[in-house]
Amino acid sequence: MILTSYGLREWGLATAAACAIIILTGPIWWVMIIVGILWFAAAAFFRDPLFRKPATNDPADLVSPADGVVSAVLTVEDHPATNGPATIVRIFLSVLDVHINRMPCASTVVSMKHTPGQYLDARSEQSAKVNESNLIIIKNTAGDRIGVKQISGAIARRIVCPISEGDSFNRGQRFGMIKFGSTTELIIPTRDTNVIRVKKGDRVVGGVTILASFPTQPIAS
Repeated sequence: MILTSYGLREWGLATAAACAIIILTGPIWWVMIIVGILWFAAAAFFRDPLFRKPATNDPADLVSPADGVVSAVLTVEDHPATNGPATIVRIFLSVLDVHINRMPCASTVVSMKHTPGQYLDARSEQSAKVNESNLIIIKNTAGDRIGVKQISGAIARRIVCPISEGDSFNRGQRFGMIKFGSTTELIIPTRDTNVIRVKKGDRVVGGVTILASFPTQPIAS
């Protein structure tokens, strides 16, 4: 199991605590089993799967920015990520999901905006509106504005996003994580040519599952 460096402090402390308990209590088998289970549970949250490949090679297909379950697919009349009408695919991440965030397409970071807020349960619809969040606005290779929004939950109290304006990413490349249960949104401009590939209740895999087809040119009739 590969562990992400984003959780070095947490899984490092868990490792140190596990070793200290075993040393202090001695090689007692039931203590070692309990400590091992607790360490594995803490470390597993920061697992970072390797060798993920998008389901298609079409650059118009946007991959999921997170693992989890689609909790909503909705449209809004105006969104700061797109400067106009937008379609939002919202993904709920439980504590059992991989929490690494990935870029939906080859892109360059235009801006980032961190917004302080509440820490409601990420399963509630209201949490996406009022919880602490970090909106990353990117541009794809055609210059279209797309948003990825990291939203904290009741347990998640730290959004990790060690990137800067002007940074470039490949499709599916890691850019951060949210620690413990949370929500991630993909925000794209609303167009007649868009095709949303998922629905509420679908399970998605970050960097693999195609959430939407977003052609840069109108589809020929």
